Amino acid sequence: MKRRDILKAGAAAAVLPSRHAIAANRDNKLLRYVPTADLSVLDPSWTTTQVSITHGYYVFDTLFALDAGQTPRPQMAESASVSEDGRTWSIRLRDGLTFHDGEKVLARDAAASLRRWAARDVYGQALGAVVEAFGARDDRTIEIKLKRPFPLLLDTLAKPNGMLPVVMPERLANTDLTKPNTEMIGSGPYRFLKNEFVAGSSGAYQKFDKYVPRQEQPSWASGGKHAKIERYEWKIIPDSSTAASALSKGEVDWWEQVQPDLLPMLRKNPDLVVTNFNTVGFFGTMRFNHLHPPFNNAAIRRAVRLGMNQDDYMSAVTGNDSSIYRACKALFPCGTPYGEELGRDGMTGDVAAAKKALAAAGYKGEKVVILNPADIPTIGPFGQVTFDYLKQLGMNVELQEMDWNTLAQRRTKAEAPDKGGWSIFHNWWLGSSFVNPAISPILRGLGAKGWAGWYTDDKIEQLNEQWTSVATDEERSKIVRAMHVHGLEMAPTVVLGRFFILTSHRKGLTGLLEGTAPFPWNLSWS
Repeated sequence: MKRRDILKAGAAAAVLPSRHAIAANRDNKLLRYVPTADLSVLDPSWTTTQVSITHGYYVFDTLFALDAGQTPRPQMAESASVSEDGRTWSIRLRDGLTFHDGEKVLARDAAASLRRWAARDVYGQALGAVVEAFGARDDRTIEIKLKRPFPLLLDTLAKPNGMLPVVMPERLANTDLTKPNTEMIGSGPYRFLKNEFVAGSSGAYQKFDKYVPRQEQPSWASGGKHAKIERYEWKIIPDSSTAASALSKGEVDWWEQVQPDLLPMLRKNPDLVVTNFNTVGFFGTMRFNHLHPPFNNAAIRRAVRLGMNQDDYMSAVTGNDSSIYRACKALFPCGTPYGEELGRDGMTGDVAAAKKALAAAGYKGEKVVILNPADIPTIGPFGQVTFDYLKQLGMNVELQEMDWNTLAQRRTKAEAPDKGGWSIFHNWWLGSSFVNPAISPILRGLGAKGWAGWYTDDKIEQLNEQWTSVATDEERSKIVRAMHVHGLEMAPTVVLGRFFILTSHRKGLTGLLEGTAPFPWNLSWS
């Protein structure tokens, strides 16, 4: 029996239709939402998992946020200024900021939150390395003292993906950095209803009446966040067919990520809308474990990449719909300023050449373990393609299927592949997650402090420090190109191509914003 069939019975039980649901929707009391995966980690400044980031946008707010033009805009901040020597930043909080427990948001809360985030996030660590102190001059003024100028500070605080630089109460920001927070006290447009949260099944959010939106027009995560829907209910439905059926029948209102083979059916339904909120796109990636053979050898990583064919991966994940994918042989998103396709010669799709290069690199039959999330239809096909490809190369390969939460735990284990560890896993990143080198988890060489895989690269880190220090775009572009060339030589990650994952919702739901996440604000029923 196929996994999709096995999951149907359990997934159907998670959908609880209500005879009053449509009426409740039409007066903006309720929206029932199906996220892409289970919400296993609640803390959005502790994990890079996208479902946790989406949750974070409901509950928390950030000091700055990017607009559609990639420009940082004040969000919780009222204003910001920097001293003449570039070493002291002052950020003034806007008036009326209140946490969900009724306490005022103070500068010391924000300072402690930034300190915590900067200790874990890739971009945050680049900033943290030059910070002398995150402090508070008074209740509304955050003061950041630097060892040297950091011209990109506001861009850093506005990052939209990875680990979000959200503001939480000081007492929560000062908790153990090795563990995610489970107490969800934010100051965002929605309150998390902890007593209604059931891991693997459901969750709920209620409009926070004391949230004061900005008055600017919304653009991505910036501007006015007007909470028009009173209540959101999340329904975890692992099986795609069950989710599509629930949406078609009106048992749920919005399904975040539609599997490509179900698009024709949903498009024929006059009660549904199929659209794309993320015009930047998603980028598939294959990540190596750099601790253990065979992929602690850069020559073997390059050899494997050489024979890979991006069309195989993109066709598998989009149902052969070439209108929603394109090749991208680069370590920065194609279509963005640094997305130059410098990797064409290193990824030709020539399997015979790859076999020859693999032998020359010294592969000795070491076991290769691929961790694959069978419950994520926009990632699972990648593992299947890689498994078949590595068998063609003659590698000793094993595909281990599991759910995403199990994979996220397994990828932290440092044991050898033949002792319960791993060699490869796949995922996707929003393009905005690696548009520049400082933010990029797939390129940075931070070792155990970076993204899963233990990739350490002192040269990349030295170049990244230079990139954050220079003042002009021309200087930054030269440094990025040097990083790009070196990154392709070291091959810490393989980019599998760019694609779009479409979303679908009930007709009558209006106000869906473009951006890097399915934002809950500004939506309403007409």
